[in-house]
Amino acid sequence: MPAECSPPAMQFERLDGRSVVADFGGGVMTSDAGALLLGATDRAIGLVDRFAACFSDGRAASRVVHDVATLVGQRVFGIALGYEDLIDHDALRHDPVLGVVLGRLEARRAGCAPLAGKSTLNRLEHAPSGAHRYRRIGHEPEAIETLFVDLFLDAHGQAPERLVLDLDATDDPLHGHQEGRFFHGYYDCYCYLPLYVFCGDHLLAAKLRRADIDASAGATDEVARIVARIRERWPAVEIVLRADSGFAREELMAWCEANGVAYVFGLARNSRLTDRLQPALDLAEARSRESGQPARLFTEFRYRTLKSWSRPRRIVGKAEWLPRGANPRFVVTSLSTAAIDRRELYETLYCARGEMENRIKECQLDLFADRTSAHTMRANQLRLWFAAMAYVLLAALKRIALAGTRLARATCGSIRLKLLKIGAQVRLSTRRIRIAMASGAPHAPEFTRAHARLCD
Repeated sequence: MPAECSPPAMQFERLDGRSVVADFGGGVMTSDAGALLLGATDRAIGLVDRFAACFSDGRAASRVVHDVATLVGQRVFGIALGYEDLIDHDALRHDPVLGVVLGRLEARRAGCAPLAGKSTLNRLEHAPSGAHRYRRIGHEPEAIETLFVDLFLDAHGQAPERLVLDLDATDDPLHGHQEGRFFHGYYDCYCYLPLYVFCGDHLLAAKLRRADIDASAGATDEVARIVARIRERWPAVEIVLRADSGFAREELMAWCEANGVAYVFGLARNSRLTDRLQPALDLAEARSRESGQPARLFTEFRYRTLKSWSRPRRIVGKAEWLPRGANPRFVVTSLSTAAIDRRELYETLYCARGEMENRIKECQLDLFADRTSAHTMRANQLRLWFAAMAYVLLAALKRIALAGTRLARATCGSIRLKLLKIGAQVRLSTRRIRIAMASGAPHAPEFTRAHARLCD
């Protein structure tokens, strides 16, 4: 049996007459003890098993060391913990807490790590659409898209009276020669143009698209798919679509009108709209100059484009005068005046759309949804879905375990920093696995409360 040598000590500056010594002899430790909460959240909503069911595994069963569910869970948990690159898993495959969460503390074959490394996970992400000699793990895009909606539906104990679905497109900058790359003049870069659909904090769709399209391209098909799935479960629920002016297109509005879905979309200004709003703008200017404060008035009228719209529609105009001058804005809606007045429509319903942009930022900045550096769009779409599933997992953690705490409205990045990145020593014995977390963890009360709620 080889001798167990003490690691070399490192001397630092003395403090209060004492020597300061450090070494790497702390034993089995982790910096991600909070992954235990992710595992408990996953068990509460069944995300990993349901996500793994969307994959097919054509590998020879006798040679498989890491099953698909483990690979999928490792990737989703890894992103939630802040590890965006596959190469990170060459170290993470030995992490004791991640192994505990995924049920893989011990290696299943001699010479292998308990969890998968970058090469195995690479085969998961880069599975081709057809048969391949080496890459035999595939996935069903339609099943994954359906799962996002099902997870949203399952998060509700009963049918809500009304749902507001937010749509938005954003840029995903590209720095290589990925399939489908295109230079977008507005964003001034080569990029993809993914489409997101949210309902409050719930993510219902994340669709990767080329950038040489209109912002609303494909939105009608996505909305039709999502609405159909929702109405299978909740036939009587009222559904309202909300989006900026990039989605005020005849195809989408006509579909909504034909299928009993309400909408409120921003509308780009033009000379005809501004002329209709001018009397209200003049009045707002007069009030502003008299009071020395900004003034805001609302008006509404029926309007139809010269060519593109099939019918006149209700327009609400905001006539606002600021110190720097006029600030007119317009929205188009299928909601009637009896259902909602013009001020409430704009200030309460439409302006709340901006909160969706914060959710997109969380996906891209905190969960690396813009890490689309693979060559094919299929692989990049799957990467986007992994990031989206990590968002769904953390959103479920907030909803189930953090309601009423000071972290109830925290971003995914804040939750990671305060609840997941906790140092711990892992002690294994015959009868138990003890994960001794840092005694000075500042958010230990929230962690304890979250555990109690998840395990209730």
